[in-house]
Amino acid sequence: MSAAVESWPPRVRLMTEADVDRVSALEHAAYPFPWSRGIFRDCLRVPYDCRVLEESGTLVGYSVTSLALDEAHLLNLCIEPGAQGRGLGGFLLDYVLRETAAAGGRIIYLEVRPSNAAAVSLYERAGFIRIGVRRNYYRAQPGREDALVLARTLKG
Repeated sequence: MSAAVESWPPRVRLMTEADVDRVSALEHAAYPFPWSRGIFRDCLRVPYDCRVLEESGTLVGYSVTSLALDEAHLLNLCIEPGAQGRGLGGFLLDYVLRETAAAGGRIIYLEVRPSNAAAVSLYERAGFIRIGVRRNYYRAQPGREDALVLARTLKG
Protein backbone atom coordinates (compact mmCIF):
# COMPACT_ATOMS: atom_id res chain seq x y z
CA MET A 1 0.00 0.00 0.00
CA SER A 2 1.37 3.41 -0.87
CA ALA A 3 1.74 6.29 1.52
CA ALA A 4 -0.43 9.37 1.08
CA VAL A 5 1.29 12.42 -0.32
CA GLU A 6 1.76 14.71 2.67
CA SER A 7 4.66 16.79 1.44
CA TRP A 8 6.40 17.57 -1.79
CA PRO A 9 9.10 17.04 -2.75
CA PRO A 10 9.74 13.50 -1.58
CA ARG A 11 13.14 12.75 -0.07
CA VAL A 12 15.95 10.96 -1.90
CA ARG A 13 18.76 9.43 0.13
CA LEU A 14 21.44 6.79 -0.20
CA MET A 15 20.23 3.20 0.06
CA THR A 16 21.64 1.25 3.00
CA GLU A 17 21.79 -2.43 3.86
CA ALA A 18 18.83 -1.82 6.19
CA ASP A 19 16.73 -0.86 3.13
CA VAL A 20 17.37 -4.05 1.17
CA ASP A 21 14.38 -6.02 2.50
CA ARG A 22 11.93 -3.19 1.69
CA VAL A 23 13.57 -2.54 -1.70
CA SER A 24 13.39 -6.24 -2.52
CA ALA A 25 9.71 -6.40 -1.51
CA LEU A 26 8.98 -3.39 -3.72
CA GLU A 27 10.92 -5.00 -6.60
CA HIS A 28 8.87 -8.20 -6.23
CA ALA A 29 5.61 -6.21 -6.22
CA ALA A 30 6.58 -4.29 -9.36
CA TYR A 31 8.19 -6.88 -11.63
CA PRO A 32 7.34 -10.43 -12.72
CA PHE A 33 11.06 -11.32 -12.82
CA PRO A 34 12.57 -9.32 -9.94
CA TRP A 35 16.13 -8.86 -8.81
CA SER A 36 17.07 -10.84 -5.71
CA ARG A 37 18.10 -9.38 -2.35
CA GLY A 38 21.61 -10.56 -3.16
CA ILE A 39 21.75 -8.43 -6.29
CA PHE A 40 20.81 -5.33 -4.29
CA ARG A 41 23.42 -6.20 -1.64
CA ASP A 42 26.03 -6.61 -4.39
CA CYS A 43 25.07 -3.22 -5.85
CA LEU A 44 25.71 -1.63 -2.46
CA ARG A 45 29.09 -3.36 -2.16
CA VAL A 46 30.41 -2.47 -5.66
CA PRO A 47 29.53 0.42 -4.90
CA TYR A 48 26.94 1.60 -7.37
CA ASP A 49 24.95 4.75 -6.70
CA CYS A 50 21.93 3.24 -4.96
CA ARG A 51 19.19 5.65 -3.88
CA VAL A 52 15.82 5.33 -2.22
CA LEU A 53 12.85 7.63 -2.56
CA GLU A 54 10.81 8.30 0.57
CA GLU A 55 7.40 9.89 0.78
CA SER A 56 6.38 10.93 4.29
CA GLY A 57 9.05 8.60 5.68
CA THR A 58 7.91 5.57 3.67
CA LEU A 59 10.21 4.05 1.06
CA VAL A 60 8.27 4.15 -2.25
CA GLY A 61 11.01 3.88 -4.87
CA TYR A 62 14.65 3.31 -5.62
CA SER A 63 17.30 3.60 -8.30
CA VAL A 64 20.61 1.90 -9.05
CA THR A 65 23.14 3.61 -11.31
CA SER A 66 26.71 2.73 -12.25
CA LEU A 67 29.24 5.31 -13.39
CA ALA A 68 32.57 4.50 -15.02
CA LEU A 69 34.60 7.47 -16.17
CA ASP A 70 31.99 9.61 -17.92
CA GLU A 71 29.54 6.86 -18.92
CA ALA A 72 26.63 5.93 -16.67
CA HIS A 73 24.15 3.08 -16.80
CA LEU A 74 20.78 3.31 -15.10
CA LEU A 75 20.41 -0.30 -14.02
CA ASN A 76 17.10 -0.06 -12.17
CA LEU A 77 14.52 2.58 -11.34
CA CYS A 78 11.31 1.52 -9.67
CA ILE A 79 8.32 3.11 -7.98
CA GLU A 80 5.94 1.10 -5.81
CA PRO A 81 2.96 0.08 -7.99
CA GLY A 82 0.44 1.79 -5.71
CA ALA A 83 2.41 5.05 -5.88
CA GLN A 84 2.84 5.14 -9.66
CA GLY A 85 1.20 7.77 -11.82
CA ARG A 86 1.85 10.69 -9.49
CA GLY A 87 5.16 11.98 -10.84
CA LEU A 88 7.43 10.10 -8.45
CA GLY A 89 9.24 8.23 -11.24
CA GLY A 90 9.95 11.48 -13.04
CA PHE A 91 11.11 13.09 -9.82
CA LEU A 92 13.53 10.25 -9.07
CA LEU A 93 14.76 10.09 -12.66
CA ASP A 94 15.45 13.85 -12.69
CA TYR A 95 17.38 13.45 -9.44
CA VAL A 96 19.46 10.59 -10.87
CA LEU A 97 20.24 12.57 -14.03
CA ARG A 98 21.34 15.66 -12.07
CA GLU A 99 23.47 13.66 -9.62
CA THR A 100 25.06 11.60 -12.39
CA ALA A 101 25.97 14.74 -14.32
CA ALA A 102 27.37 16.33 -11.15
CA ALA A 103 29.52 13.22 -10.60
CA GLY A 104 31.03 13.59 -14.09
CA GLY A 105 28.65 11.55 -16.22
CA ARG A 106 28.35 12.83 -19.78
CA ILE A 107 26.05 10.11 -21.14
CA ILE A 108 23.65 7.67 -19.51
CA TYR A 109 22.33 4.42 -20.94
CA LEU A 110 19.51 2.10 -19.91
CA GLU A 111 17.53 -0.90 -21.08
CA VAL A 112 13.74 -1.04 -20.89
CA ARG A 113 11.13 -3.58 -21.90
CA PRO A 114 9.14 -2.40 -24.94
CA SER A 115 6.06 -3.79 -23.16
CA ASN A 116 6.58 -1.34 -20.27
CA ALA A 117 4.87 1.56 -22.02
CA ALA A 118 4.81 3.78 -18.92
CA ALA A 119 8.58 3.47 -18.46
CA VAL A 120 9.30 3.99 -22.17
CA SER A 121 7.16 7.14 -22.06
CA LEU A 122 8.89 8.39 -18.90
CA TYR A 123 12.34 7.98 -20.46
CA GLU A 124 11.32 9.56 -23.76
CA ARG A 125 9.86 12.59 -21.92
CA ALA A 126 13.20 12.88 -20.11
CA GLY A 127 15.06 13.13 -23.41
CA PHE A 128 16.28 9.57 -23.89
CA ILE A 129 16.53 8.32 -27.46
CA ARG A 130 16.52 4.77 -28.78
CA ILE A 131 19.95 3.67 -29.92
CA GLY A 132 19.46 -0.06 -30.26
CA VAL A 133 17.79 -3.31 -29.27
CA ARG A 134 19.16 -6.18 -27.21
CA ARG A 135 17.46 -9.30 -28.52
CA ASN A 136 16.01 -11.72 -25.97
CA TYR A 137 17.43 -9.67 -23.09
CA TYR A 138 14.66 -10.10 -20.50
CA ARG A 139 12.96 -13.19 -19.17
CA ALA A 140 9.30 -13.13 -20.10
CA GLN A 141 6.23 -15.28 -19.92
CA PRO A 142 6.63 -17.21 -22.18
CA GLY A 143 10.24 -17.11 -23.30
CA ARG A 144 12.22 -13.90 -23.67
CA GLU A 145 11.60 -10.23 -24.47
CA ASP A 146 13.85 -7.76 -26.25
CA ALA A 147 15.19 -4.66 -24.52
CA LEU A 148 15.18 -1.21 -26.01
CA VAL A 149 18.55 0.46 -25.42
CA LEU A 150 18.12 4.16 -24.71
CA ALA A 151 20.67 6.91 -24.14
CA ARG A 152 20.76 10.54 -23.17
CA THR A 153 23.58 13.04 -22.96
CA LEU A 154 24.00 14.86 -19.66
CA LYS A 155 25.03 18.43 -19.02
CA GLY A 156 27.83 18.91 -16.51
